[in-house]
Amino acid sequence: MHRLLGVDAEVDRDQGLTKRTEPRTPTRRLQLSAALHGRPRLKLALLLVPPIVWIGVIYLGSLTLLFASAFWRVDELSGTIVHDWGLQNFRTIWENEIYHTVAFRTIKFAAAVTVIDIMLAFPLAYYVARIARPKSRPVILLLIVMPLWSSYLVRAFAWRTILSHNGVLDWATSKLGLGAIGIGYSDTAVLIVFCYLWLPFVILPIYTALERIPSSLLEASQDLGAKNATTFRRVVLPLAKPGIVAGSIFSFALTLGDYIAPSLVGKTQFIGNIVKDNVGAANNAPFAAAYALIPVAIMAVYLTVARRMGAFEEL
Repeated sequence: MHRLLGVDAEVDRDQGLTKRTEPRTPTRRLQLSAALHGRPRLKLALLLVPPIVWIGVIYLGSLTLLFASAFWRVDELSGTIVHDWGLQNFRTIWENEIYHTVAFRTIKFAAAVTVIDIMLAFPLAYYVARIARPKSRPVILLLIVMPLWSSYLVRAFAWRTILSHNGVLDWATSKLGLGAIGIGYSDTAVLIVFCYLWLPFVILPIYTALERIPSSLLEASQDLGAKNATTFRRVVLPLAKPGIVAGSIFSFALTLGDYIAPSLVGKTQFIGNIVKDNVGAANNAPFAAAYALIPVAIMAVYLTVARRMGAFEEL
């Protein structure tokens, strides 16, 4: 009877009395759980809305503002940004050969760092993925990513101390009777630092791709009489190509946009240095935005090619 009236009843056994209590109201958490029950699309939408809004507002919004400000200009008298649309910034880049030289130098360094890192990363990644014992693999991978735990500036300053004149490298080569190498504050020093900084980002995608290669394919190649070189060229390398391209994305893109390492261990300017100087000392943000679109355009083409090669599967 009490249940029909919509109330809860509790019986006191000692006194034989029936106590009536008010019906319990569900909490907000229970109401939300009941509303989401049986609605997977609504759950997925609520889960994805915050990151999508964050990416759309912060990332895509900043890129849109960057693209728009590249067509603005700075007033020569007041130094304020004038929102007059024009191609004057791109015309300056096109007519000044210095900006051409800096852009080509940056692209050349990015390509060189990418090739060197792939050559260094592939043997190590292959050893960890296919040769090393299962118990030792976590230790090796930990050693690979351990430099990433320290600050970027700490690692860059450490290499500055090593490569500078009368530094650790010159001291070691002098002790070996080779004399001082003296590569401090040079393009060679910048290349070495870049290769060191981005090497872990190249090793990990290649390792992932090599680990996914079934051992049965390698055994089948050997059973068919293929030599090690043939197996590597016809089986291992094609299957590892997505990981190689994925690793090259990191090294190439990070080199294009970096300006700290060239400032600390070198004397030459890169695209990032031009952008930094125009944003800061020159107070010409529209020109900096226009010049920053060069690596954006390069990476857009690079990512398009990488996507067709299936590199995003290894990211």
